[in-house]
Amino acid sequence: MEDARGVPNDPRTPTTGRSLVSRRAIVDIVRSATLGSYGVIGFAGRGPFGRLPEWLGLPPRGLRVHLAGGLAIELDLLVAHGLPIAEVARQVDSAVRYAIRRALDREVDRLTIHVDGLRVAPFDAAGLDEPPGREAGEIAPDDLAASGTDVA
Repeated sequence: MEDARGVPNDPRTPTTGRSLVSRRAIVDIVRSATLGSYGVIGFAGRGPFGRLPEWLGLPPRGLRVHLAGGLAIELDLLVAHGLPIAEVARQVDSAVRYAIRRALDREVDRLTIHVDGLRVAPFDAAGLDEPPGREAGEIAPDDLAASGTDVA
């Protein structure tokens, strides 16, 4: 049984074909999964002009997708101060891999997560008592080492 175009219309017969997904769609899936993860403040590289590339339709700074030789994703993240960095990274890894698997029915070949900085979440900044000479939300160079977390 075929229709006028010669396409089988038997629901039990698989129809072969292919689908194309744009890099921008992959970036949107990864961005949504990453920013929805607990402990992620945002992508590194933000600043006064950090959102300009997004407004121009370019991928956000801190998020790179490579398609040559498989699906490879690189993330540069800002993590909330006071949370275990390794656990936040595991959560992001799991969320991104799940989102790609669910949306595209494909596995991520390589996912690299760089934590480029720690920030105080905006809702936590009011309750902090900063040492003298430090502004609210400012992270000192030895704060990561003092947290007891091993991160390369």
